[in-house]
Amino acid sequence: MEITSRGLWTLIHGMGFGALFLLACSAAVYQLWSICRSNGTTSDQTDAVLKWYLLAMALLAWLSVLSGTYIVYPWYRAVAPAGTHDLAMYPQLLLKSSPTTIGWHTLGMEWKEHVAWLSPIAMTMAAATFFHYGSDLKNQRYLRSAVLWFTIVAFASAAVAGTWGAMINKYAPTVGGRVYTFSQAEAK
Repeated sequence: MEITSRGLWTLIHGMGFGALFLLACSAAVYQLWSICRSNGTTSDQTDAVLKWYLLAMALLAWLSVLSGTYIVYPWYRAVAPAGTHDLAMYPQLLLKSSPTTIGWHTLGMEWKEHVAWLSPIAMTMAAATFFHYGSDLKNQRYLRSAVLWFTIVAFASAAVAGTWGAMINKYAPTVGGRVYTFSQAEAK
């Protein structure tokens, strides 16, 4: 069993930061919805935990987007030298080389690279609002609702970006770099 360094970074970006953010987001949406439904009645301990939880989620969202933009994406957009016939190391060119896969780039990747940035921005807004207003948030019904809706927007945009990313990586994975071997099967 082996993985390349580029494959490992893609895994850290998507399944590490991205999937963990999505899991955490579902719990935050439920907790924020409960707070909105109960007219803001929560304990100070619940508020403190949620405040740090939202901050950790914003950090996960930023780690996911920044690792995707500055580590994985340059490998996706790599330019092949003239005369290259094997496009396995050049995912964008590989997708564009066939009429059956060009849509994964023109629709999927172009959409993904823009919608993904909504997630950390919306989550940062939700966390910053929770930090700024603190326990007074229970008296601000519209602000509680705004925090909930921005968390939902962060979740939805991350889900869209993650889905596109997983599908694109299926058809044109980022490969190359150092190979890490985890186990070797015995020959029969």
